[in-house]
Amino acid sequence: MRSLDRCLLALRLSGGLLRDPSSNHVPFVGSEFPDAEFDRLRELLLARRGFDLGMYKDRCVKRRIAARVRACGFNAALPYLAWLEHNESELDALLAAITINVSQFFRNPSTFQALQQEVLPALVKNARAAGERRLRLWSVGCASGEEPYSLALLVEVLQVQDLEIEIWGSDISAPALVQAAAGYYDEQRLGEVPAALRERCFVAEGRGLRLREEIRRRVKFQQQDILGEGAYPRAALILCRNVLIYFSRGDQERILRRFANALGAGGYLVLGRAETLLGEIRQRFAAEYPEERIYRCLPEP
Repeated sequence: MRSLDRCLLALRLSGGLLRDPSSNHVPFVGSEFPDAEFDRLRELLLARRGFDLGMYKDRCVKRRIAARVRACGFNAALPYLAWLEHNESELDALLAAITINVSQFFRNPSTFQALQQEVLPALVKNARAAGERRLRLWSVGCASGEEPYSLALLVEVLQVQDLEIEIWGSDISAPALVQAAAGYYDEQRLGEVPAALRERCFVAEGRGLRLREEIRRRVKFQQQDILGEGAYPRAALILCRNVLIYFSRGDQERILRRFANALGAGGYLVLGRAETLLGEIRQRFAAEYPEERIYRCLPEP
């Protein structure tokens, strides 16, 4: 028997392959992921990819891991882990699945409308009054880049000549950042982009559209774990939408405190619609546009 056939047979006997259609076995779900196997998976991701799975909420993460287990044809954690240890491409796919933030340009349009009409003009005005020459905008957990590029499109419309407006996009997933840097998207991701802006800033290519090079140059992408020890960059605006929900309350408070220090008084923080400020950190922010989860950073007490 060939080695591949022996492996498949062993997996089938261990219950590792996806259930037979005639079987009544219930598909694998995240709640079935045993703690021992979860710890083993955490160690594997930490050793091979430098990603600490333990910092994320188990319930949210296990659902995404279970989806990868099923997608790869397994119905149990142990055989999937045995296979994962020898499959680098699946490690990348799993990391992307855990950290993915499905997005599109101008997601939650009313949030970007507030940024365009109120927040960015206020930041530009304040920078000019303070004699500053640069503004930095930071998109945390930027995934495939739609959010920081949306900021770049707003900057293009704003047409500020006397300030350098620098946009950063950060994410823990290296493959996602490679995709972001390419600036290539299908039509569905551009549903909220006005027609005039689409024509001005994108070029048709294959079955999708690519951002023009001068727009892509506005954004700098960087791999980053926001729970890591590295310093946060100074920024006038931080967007961290639908990222905090994956962390424990203690880690959320720690991240928000570091955001406040990076912003300084007068900077703006944008959270996701399902997120809010927690604990003592609420003293560092004032709600400017509560429905949009846009907060202005206050001086430290």
